[in-house]
Amino acid sequence: MTMGALAPPAASAAPRPDAVRQGVNSLVHSAGLPAALASAQDREGRTRTYTAGVGDLATGAKVPRDGRVRIGSNTKTFTAVVVLQLVGEGKIRLDAPVETYLPGLVRGDGIDGRRIKVRQLLQQNSGLPNYSNYLGDDVRYFEPRELLDIALRHKAGFEPGKKWEYSNTNYVLAGLIVEKVTGRPLAKEMDRRIIKRIGLRHTYFPAPGDATIRGPHPHGYYRDSAGAPLQDVTEIDPSWGWAAGALVSTNSDLNRFYSALLSDRGRLLAPAQLAEMRGSTLPAEDTFGPGARYGLGIVSKPLPCGDGLYWGHGGSFPGYETRGGATDDGRAANVAVTMQLNDEAGRERVDKVVNEALCR
Repeated sequence: MTMGALAPPAASAAPRPDAVRQGVNSLVHSAGLPAALASAQDREGRTRTYTAGVGDLATGAKVPRDGRVRIGSNTKTFTAVVVLQLVGEGKIRLDAPVETYLPGLVRGDGIDGRRIKVRQLLQQNSGLPNYSNYLGDDVRYFEPRELLDIALRHKAGFEPGKKWEYSNTNYVLAGLIVEKVTGRPLAKEMDRRIIKRIGLRHTYFPAPGDATIRGPHPHGYYRDSAGAPLQDVTEIDPSWGWAAGALVSTNSDLNRFYSALLSDRGRLLAPAQLAEMRGSTLPAEDTFGPGARYGLGIVSKPLPCGDGLYWGHGGSFPGYETRGGATDDGRAANVAVTMQLNDEAGRERVDKVVNEALCR
């Protein structure tokens, strides 16, 4: 009997496909996004970074590894951390009315700062109308008070505390409270209390009038409608986002931020304030997807592999979309794409890559 040659154990020894790399590639090749970037950190702190696509459609330049992007509403978590630090210092009370810190400022149709608690700003259940719904195409420098004034021209959505509804106005007010209590600009407080404290080397709050992105970054794009040509919107004044959405950062810095917040107890928030941030969450599935719940400036989402929750926020800004967060045991992942996603299917595709990174 003739014996066949022994087959090498190639199949069993083949490296396991990297689901995150496959996911990032799919965001470009299947979903049609200009570029995608990701950073994933495992329980031991080992980090992998990924890029796919083109960093500049005009020149064909590569996507810079761990490039800077506009992180949109992830800024809200930074603002919430500053507010909660001030709570821990006894300078702000979560259940005090906004009127305590900004007397006479918050008045409108069904709107009264004497009836809105600071906690309700952070938890998005104040009923304040969302000023960004009324900006239209007016892209210019806005003072924070201008943004508030735009909101106050419109009727309250509901009585404070009666329901949950996302509104950037809540975080503009939270930022104004920080400035009133500290006597310093929000950007400087954020830099001192968070960015420098935990070594976020690529994160910054743009200065007034600065429409650029400093350092290596992929260009960001916008499309008016399906099939319309992509417009380069990399340079845009971010002041309309202010405390709700102005920050620039990288995926790796976001991983460091959320990991420090959750796993390095006491470095950013004392246990009592972290418990407030994560306690008594409210359903937020309409905005953040299945199972999502909103705390004080932070969102919890269940992992589809059944391995608990992760905490983060995500952000949407013209030119960029970011999704991700961290787990209590040290895993972290953030994904950015270079086009704002206005459809649920697009956001789900990015969320799927985050899930792959955290579940692997």
